[in-house]
Amino acid sequence: MGKVSCVDKLRMQTLREQGLRAKAIIRAYPHKQWKLSTVQKICRRVDASGSAVGRQAGSGQPKSARTAQNIQRVDELICSQEGQSGTHQSTRQIAVELNISAASVRRIAKEDLHLSSFRRVPAQIITDAVRRKRLERATALLRRLKVRDTKRVFFTDEKNFYLNPPVNNQNNHVWSSGKKADVNSSRLLVTREKFAKHIMVSAGICFGGKGRLHFVDEKAKVDAQYYVN
Repeated sequence: MGKVSCVDKLRMQTLREQGLRAKAIIRAYPHKQWKLSTVQKICRRVDASGSAVGRQAGSGQPKSARTAQNIQRVDELICSQEGQSGTHQSTRQIAVELNISAASVRRIAKEDLHLSSFRRVPAQIITDAVRRKRLERATALLRRLKVRDTKRVFFTDEKNFYLNPPVNNQNNHVWSSGKKADVNSSRLLVTREKFAKHIMVSAGICFGGKGRLHFVDEKAKVDAQYYVN
């Protein structure tokens, strides 16, 4: 007989809790062809722990990756040093250095160190010169506009929308039973035009609400006169 399924173990547990012995449990399910030694072992486990599927303390393969030493090393490598962004290492780099799997590194970070993973967000670098220029322009704008004037200001912005849809290479995978060389190249390539067609859309908001969408002509030159019109 092969390995006893979890459902069968629960059946044995139910009958054992009703007071049946191993031979009586086998007679209750003759088509299962359970071995007497297997049923007796499960009955002893139910008597000792109250469950036929629970593992005993200390049973199973010992932890080889999530050791105290590896947990400490992951704690040192996975987070950036205070005030020094980018000094951390990725889970793959840590796995190579500690000679463990990347899954073990992620498990240590989540279950042992109670860390959470966040996707990095791109941001613009603001130099001291840009800070001073922004401060000067903001100060001049505050002097120019009163509170009542801000209700008459219309803020606009433009955005280019490309006809070619964006592709996320991280999630766009091709699965195959063979090697990569055996896969048709048409399945692996993501084609796109060098100068993809796009359309510019302008929109604005103000204190009283939002404006209409304006679709800029494809070959239009957006100068001051076009912008005002």
